[in-house]
Amino acid sequence: MAKQEYSKTQKKIIDRYYDNLDTIMLTKLQELASEIYLADGKKKRLDQLWDRAGKAMANIGVPPEVQAHILEKRSPEILAKNIEDWLKRTGK
Repeated sequence: MAKQEYSKTQKKIIDRYYDNLDTIMLTKLQELASEIYLADGKKKRLDQLWDRAGKAMANIGVPPEVQAHILEKRSPEILAKNIEDWLKRTGK
């Protein structure tokens, strides 16, 4: 299989994506928090969303004890507050 060669423009796009990956993941986590808040009462949907939120937190390097606390409480408000704090730390 031939090695993929990228143009300079494509390399810049790829580099910028990885440079901003933490912000991208936090934005996705914000969207999940909104979906969790709006899915109130739909147990199966909530379980799926909280599972995705747990995976997203792991991807951005949230300490396991913080993840466990958020997932144990299953409160969209707690999740949103933590996301707000994490966004402040990134400075973006």
